[in-house]
Amino acid sequence: MTDSGGPKGPIVFFDGVCNLCNGAIDWLVRHDRKRQIQYASLQGTTAAQIVPDHLSEGDPDSILIWVEGEVLSRSDAVLKILSYLSPGYRFLATAGKLVPRFLRDSIYKWVARNRYRWFGKRDSCRLPTPEERATFLP
Repeated sequence: MTDSGGPKGPIVFFDGVCNLCNGAIDWLVRHDRKRQIQYASLQGTTAAQIVPDHLSEGDPDSILIWVEGEVLSRSDAVLKILSYLSPGYRFLATAGKLVPRFLRDSIYKWVARNRYRWFGKRDSCRLPTPEERATFLP
């Protein structure tokens, strides 16, 4: 959060009980060397305050990114997240935008609908390590 009490961004919101999502967050934490990104589970209080319209039951969105008041979902979120990483990943994000959104989102939705069956589900949300606490929001 900023000194004014409002959020600073970007904030990646993820499904805290999804094994695929947690693996993606583990990967992001390792690759975000500049520590630009903050993280919050979709089940937490930060998500309830900042992205309440994106918390409906059965919604296949498993990852969102909030940047300066704008929320991106599905493949747009993934590409935006990649843009915060090293130049190679930024290139992938730019190249990914060449693929039509309807195609990118179709693949995203297919994986999101099947993520629990393929990768499993946790009983509770991921807890950050002591080193990660500064980048994780409640």
